[in-house]
Amino acid sequence: MKVLFALSESWAGIRSNVSMVISIVLVTFISLSFVGIAALLQLQINEMKNYWYDRAQVAVYMCTDVSPAAACPTGEASEAEKAAVDAQLQSTVLAPYIDQYYFETHEEAYEKFSEEFADSSVASYVTPEQLNEAFWVNLINPEQSAIITESFSGAAGVEQVRDQRGYLDSIFSFLNAGSITAAAVAGVMLASALLLISTTIRLSAFSRRREIAIMRLVGASNFSIRFPFVLEGVIAATLGAVVSAVAVYAAVEFLVQDFLAVRLPFTSFVGAQQALTVVPWLILGGVILSALASSVAIRRYLKV
Repeated sequence: MKVLFALSESWAGIRSNVSMVISIVLVTFISLSFVGIAALLQLQINEMKNYWYDRAQVAVYMCTDVSPAAACPTGEASEAEKAAVDAQLQSTVLAPYIDQYYFETHEEAYEKFSEEFADSSVASYVTPEQLNEAFWVNLINPEQSAIITESFSGAAGVEQVRDQRGYLDSIFSFLNAGSITAAAVAGVMLASALLLISTTIRLSAFSRRREIAIMRLVGASNFSIRFPFVLEGVIAATLGAVVSAVAVYAAVEFLVQDFLAVRLPFTSFVGAQQALTVVPWLILGGVILSALASSVAIRRYLKV
């Protein structure tokens, strides 16, 4: 009976403040959507790190005739110098760290360059001899790339050693900045949602202050008085949280998987499994935040 009474009182409050309730639903939806986006973006960064770091290579670029004199004083790397690098990669010191490696000639580098810049006029000004021959090294543990860098930096015939993870770190730093920005916006929106929920509950309590006074006079407990108002806020916020959860899941399913993953097959994206780990937290967060905001808002009306 008490539950039915609480539900009826909550429904009365919702009907008398429809516009404010809709505002709570919308603000909760937007704020929790930003929370979901920030969480999924962080999961996406981790997914891409796991995918690309395992595929990142270390390139040992050999000298060419156009290499800087400071790095390559003798010009084009000789066959002996290339053989020395190859032998060192097969040595007992480095071999345990290397999964596989291959040598890329001038012609192979030019073919790759031509494919990448097929739509650019720059390809017509580059000759195969201007592009570095290189040893491309895949490590068993990409975290140990410094071993290759230290082993060949400054070696005879080597222009430079470049770890591809350096490029990836720059990209991931940019993505992390986006994730932090989304989280900051989500925090502001959540604060707005909390204030709006509190204001709505206060207005609802103020409009029913005579009922609250009567309930206190007949000996109703604080919980009995507070619960309908808390339930009112929870229902409104939960609706917004559910809509947010559906929107986040739909974005992953249709935008990420059906659109981005199809057009960008060379990387890994978050999927339904990651979305389903975020969705329950969005709903739970909406319920907890609304319950706290509603409880705080109604406290002044419970004072004697």
